[in-house]
Amino acid sequence: MALILGIESSCDETAAALVTSDRRILSHKLAGQEAAHAPYGGVVPEIAARAHADILSPLIESALAEAGVTLADVDAIAATAGPGLIGGVMVGLVTGKALAHASGKPLIAVNHLEGHALSPRLAEPDLAFPYLLLLVSGGHCQLLLVRGVGDHVRLATTIDDAAGEAFDKTAKLLGLGFPGGPAVERAAAQGDANAVSLPRPLMGSAEPHFSFAGLKSAVARAAQSGEHRAEDIAAAFQQAVIDCLIDRTRRAIGSAPGVTALVVAGGVAANQGVRSSLQSLAASYDLPFVAPPLWLCTDNAAMIAWAGAERLAAGLTDPLDTPARARWPLDPHAAPARGAGVKA
Repeated sequence: MALILGIESSCDETAAALVTSDRRILSHKLAGQEAAHAPYGGVVPEIAARAHADILSPLIESALAEAGVTLADVDAIAATAGPGLIGGVMVGLVTGKALAHASGKPLIAVNHLEGHALSPRLAEPDLAFPYLLLLVSGGHCQLLLVRGVGDHVRLATTIDDAAGEAFDKTAKLLGLGFPGGPAVERAAAQGDANAVSLPRPLMGSAEPHFSFAGLKSAVARAAQSGEHRAEDIAAAFQQAVIDCLIDRTRRAIGSAPGVTALVVAGGVAANQGVRSSLQSLAASYDLPFVAPPLWLCTDNAAMIAWAGAERLAAGLTDPLDTPARARWPLDPHAAPARGAGVKA
């Protein structure tokens, strides 16, 4: 059994966790920054990086104490090395490097997206490769065939905005507060999704990808018109996103025979409407549906530690000069998507 210290700092959540290779989470410490970013309606990278630098070391000490272990008991240090806001990524990765160097333990530089991609296996021991993953978060919206550790085939990506980004911007347009995803979901529960007509970009298209920029623009027009309640716009927006996710995922299922399950991960996977719709889609294809617990969907260090455990078991460790990366695709061999640029 291996014990992994995981460190996460890619956006506005600072986290540290101790996780074993037999799926026991011995401790998990997380510090959010919502109050610091709320006045700006979104994450300010400089503020986030400074907050990570202030809180990460005591957070790691607290995680070790709660688990009842010392650094000497840890078998490897796993730290997010990207993608994300580069200042925050650097804080976590440099901390991980320092701890690895000081303790003589191996460093595992984890792709944050692989943390999300493998997190369902932390929650569901029987989940076997290959599975179809809808990775839906603030910065990414992708469909991936997860064939193994470090082995991912991108089937679709967003050509503009990610779904989570669209949720955050919709919340800002409607004055619902920050963080945007939960705020929109709460407002949508009080609204009528049929009261506002909104587009479903690329729905029904032969192109496999996602697009949410046009939907975001339609929300802006609806909000500026003054003709609709914010709750109705939120409900219509959320349903439009769900319809697009289901349509694109259905297409991917048809192009990926032999998968063991339909899996969802990432922050938007915490949305109950998204979850229930995907569960129904999986059932219609007689596929198991796997979604991590809500707290494992948003950014956390347990998923980074678990990805570290999986990579350590596969013999995959990293040198101390491994760079931090703002962009780091899970499938570097995927063909460029129209308009997606570096987001692909």
